[in-house]
Amino acid sequence: MRGTPVSDVSASPRVNAMTIDVEDYFQVSAFERHVTFSDWDRIQLRVGRNVSRILALLDDHNVKATFFVLGWIAERLPEMVRAIADKGHEIASHGFKHTRVTEQQRDDFRRDVIETKRLLEDASGQEVIGYRAASYSINEGNLWALDVLAETGHRYSSSIYPIKHDLYGIPDAPRFRFEVGSSRLTEIPITTVAMFGRNWPFGGGGYFRLIPYFLSKWGVDHVNRVDGQSAIFYFHPWELDPDQPRITGLSLRTKFRHYLNLSRVEGRLNRLLTDFQWDRMDNVFDLR
Repeated sequence: MRGTPVSDVSASPRVNAMTIDVEDYFQVSAFERHVTFSDWDRIQLRVGRNVSRILALLDDHNVKATFFVLGWIAERLPEMVRAIADKGHEIASHGFKHTRVTEQQRDDFRRDVIETKRLLEDASGQEVIGYRAASYSINEGNLWALDVLAETGHRYSSSIYPIKHDLYGIPDAPRFRFEVGSSRLTEIPITTVAMFGRNWPFGGGGYFRLIPYFLSKWGVDHVNRVDGQSAIFYFHPWELDPDQPRITGLSLRTKFRHYLNLSRVEGRLNRLLTDFQWDRMDNVFDLR
């Protein structure tokens, strides 16, 4: 995949970008065959209480972050979105109902991102300039989505993961901030480390729960010192919620990926927030 690198403008020592994908436990792509969209309104939301825990955690470390919020969540919990914004965090889009871009046509995607942007801006009082696709589902077959984002007022995306994965990823995509598409929209990939001829994920999510903390720390430090770049880290509110209801009928792989080490996430985040400097995406990359 070709892209035009963008000069890094972040300060030294490196300030990294902390991001949160705001969705509830039952809305993840891996559960879509077990919990349909029509079921969502019948399930008690846990995202509000988990976001409150995250806000307190960030306050404790004096860190500002970027929250990529589902439009469906913002429609039902506008007060939560406003609370995030009032704390000084960036509000960005995660699409309306966590539909992967690979399952959308161009017009459907356009309607989705326009409606989500409106909902988030109405709730937060902020201009929404950032977008992250559900399950990093922008790939070489739908790069038109980046042009649509630019056409609808977004300035950056964080939707391409430069790794090999069974569900997503563009392994040969640039590892750091670049421009792509006719619109030259800025794309900022999740952090990877290049070793042994391939890119390895060190940017959070399930990988943060899978590997020991010292390896996550090493990866962020490597990107800061060796690559001379800011790292991008992400997690979900449900990853701080080990008591969440269990979904039945899942494969062993899906159970492992979703439920592994949930009880350890908050402690590891405390260490991560202490060990490195963090800020919002728009601040780290001077996107306003």
